[in-house]
Formats: sequence, C-alpha cells, structure tokens
Amino acid sequence: MRISVIGCGYLGAVHAAGMASLGHDVVGIDVDAAKVERLKAGHAPFYEPGFEDLLREQLASGRLRFSTDPSAAHGALVHFVAVGTPQRDESGAADLTAVRAAVAALAPRLRPGDLVVGKSTVPVGTARELLDRLRVVAPGASLAWNPEFLREGFAVGDTLTPDRLVLGVRGGTPEETAIGQRDAALLDEVYATILATGTPRLVMDLETAELVKTAANAFLATKISFINAMSELCEATGADVTRLADAIGHDARIGRRFLGAGLGFGGGCLPKDIRAFRARAEDLGVGEALGFLGEVDAINLRRRTHVVDLAEQLTGGLVGRRVAVLGLAFKPSSDDVRDSPALAVVAELTARGAIVRGYDPEAGANALRVLPELDLAATAFDAARDAEVVIVATEWAEFRDLDPAASGLRELVANPSVIDARNCLDRDAWTAAGWNVVALGRGSHRAVTRSGTGVPAA
Repeated sequence: MRISVIGCGYLGAVHAAGMASLGHDVVGIDVDAAKVERLKAGHAPFYEPGFEDLLREQLASGRLRFSTDPSAAHGALVHFVAVGTPQRDESGAADLTAVRAAVAALAPRLRPGDLVVGKSTVPVGTARELLDRLRVVAPGASLAWNPEFLREGFAVGDTLTPDRLVLGVRGGTPEETAIGQRDAALLDEVYATILATGTPRLVMDLETAELVKTAANAFLATKISFINAMSELCEATGADVTRLADAIGHDARIGRRFLGAGLGFGGGCLPKDIRAFRARAEDLGVGEALGFLGEVDAINLRRRTHVVDLAEQLTGGLVGRRVAVLGLAFKPSSDDVRDSPALAVVAELTARGAIVRGYDPEAGANALRVLPELDLAATAFDAARDAEVVIVATEWAEFRDLDPAASGLRELVANPSVIDARNCLDRDAWTAAGWNVVALGRGSHRAVTRSGTGVPAA
C-alpha cells in the first residue's frame, strides 16, 4: 500500500520506517530540510536503539523515501499525521498549529477514498474538528485516529510489536458507520502483519480513541507521582520506598511497573500531556474531574528541587561547590532532553552557585542546546573529578553497572558522596566501597550534614 507520513520527528520517522518494513511503499514528509537530508542519508536525527539500522535497511529496499514537498503525498491511500503538539507558551493547553497545518497541506492532495490517520497526541475533540474541515476542503476523503504508545528507547519494538492497536473511526448514522467500517478495514490492511500475530485490535469512536492516549499518560504520571509522594513519607519516617513498592506491587490490581521512586518523569509526553488534559477538561466545563493532575504535576516538579536541596545539605552550601551530574536525558536509551528532570537539577544547582559538570552517553549535544553554559564532560569520570557530591540523575546502564570498588571513581572525587536520584545503584556495594549513599525515599535525609572528613551516612 502507498502510505505517507506527515512529520518525521521521533514518532513519524520511526513509524515511516516501521511501515516500510511491513512491505508498504512509504514517503515521509517534513518541513525541516536538514532533518530530511539526514534521514535520506540514513542518519537518525535522534538517538533510538535499533532505529538507524531499520532506517538504512528500508532506504536500501526502495520502500522508504523522504521529502520536504507536500505533493509527495499525492497517490498515497493512507496518510498518517505524526507532527508534534507542544505545550502553548501562555497556558498548559496543547498547541495544535502543526496538526492543523499538516491536514491543510494534505487536503489539496487527497482523493475520494483517501484516509487521513491521526497519530499525534491531541485534546479530545480535535479529530472531529479536522473531519469537519476535510468535509469542506476534501470531500470524499475520510479521517481516523490511531494513537501511538511508543516508549523512547523501545520505539522500534513498540511500532512493530505493539501491545494493542487502537482504531478510532467514524460512526453514529448508518452512513457514517459504514464509512468507519471501511476505514477500519483499510487500517487492518496496513497492520495486517501485526494483527496476524494476535495483537489486540480495539475499534472505537474518534473521541474515545483520542482519550485513550491522554488517559493512559495521565494514569502513568499519577502512578509515578504516587510512589514519589510515598517516597516523601518514607524519608520523613525512615521507611524504604523500594521495599514498599515491591510489597504493594505484588497486588495484581496495582502492579510493580511505574512504581520506581526517584527524580520523577519528564520528556516530551507526560508533562505536557497531563497539562493539556487538564486544560481541555477546563474547556469542557469539567475541570474538577482532572483537578488531581495538578497535584500529580506538583509532586513531580518537587522531586527536582528536593535533589538540589539534598546536594546543598551534603555540601554545607552550594556556592563554589563542585557537583557532578551523571545523566542529562530524561530517561536512559534516549538523547531527549525535553523537560528533563536531570537538566532542571543542573539549572537549579547552577542558580544556587554550584560548579556543575554534567555527562550523558548520548544527550550531551542536546543538553548544550538547552543549557549553553553547561560544563559538559566527555566521560563520567571526567565529570566526577574533584566533585564534592555526585548525582546520578538518569539511570543509564553505564552508571548502574559501575563497580564502585574497582573503577577508581572514589579516588577522583573530593568527597565520596553520591545522591542516587533514580534508586538504580547497588547501595550496599557503594557503601562498602566507602561512599555515603543518599537514595531517594530510602531513609531519613533530615540529618544530612557535611563534615571536614566526609559526610556521615543519611
């Protein structure tokens, strides 16, 4: 099948390559000429394990190409819209400028029977608005919504072996229902290889499909903030949040996933999506229904300040103190620094007068674009040299697997104190190697002080 993908950022580029690997003839279209040239050359514009190999393989097959020309979409039967929906500057609402522009650019190229398929995360009601517009400017074309559930670091697998396919289609009147059934059947053809493996297929109305993505992200954010709220209680009482999470996670109704207490969530999805969800609820007159997401957001942001406060306690004051921050991306296996908790910590440390050196295996260049004043180290050891406290802010395997006894790291630092802001280190091993380990939610931090010969355990 001939397919176009409008928007070749993280979502669109992976989707385009994934659809080509399923045997379709795919063109990816983006307004960013530099990005398109990189993709044409087989170079990923972002770090994602396995993506560059998939990209080059599909370019070589002849089934995948990229263009900046919207007319390249002409002749495709299915058109996926995968552009960004960032947070608006003046509010928490989603900015739909790119989505509307993508559909407007597609409209003159659409033929009767063509299907526009939204993949972007949008406020509920957006699909209906776009469909109404298409009825005027491209009569005979249709629209469906097929939300994505990609996890950065696992995007290729999530595209080719998803845990479910959600198809939002038209319905209501007999005529609309018939069109919706036709659209669902067309998407079944697109995803035939995936569906043949038994992947669950859920067909629903447009509004519900839009809500699936935003509701899922809101639930995950709530779960993360819940365990971080428990982390605050654990620190106040001396309890251990990791053991707490293990215990409650055995309850099948709760589950252990996303109960990792630490620095909190970030990235280009969860923070903006919960704010946009709240803003949309306010627009609909049901703001009270999602009022709790304000506290979810507040708990999450509070974690960042808390880590900086701990560093200040450990050093006896941050002015002029050397701090190493290991990890700058919002999560491991990604170079994405959008709303990165790690970068927020770096910025606050610097604002309080600390001398900060940061390191990340993949996200260094992107971090410098956000914080040009960042002192970027080439290795974790360079970052830690002469540091008075080390903060592990992103749980890369490079940091998790570091041998605190044999690595020589202790000999490089000025003071062997580490804040495990992701609860990813072997605390016993680090303590045995002579480090003072402060792990979030694992004991009281109220008595943390600095001494001339080292920092007593918290």
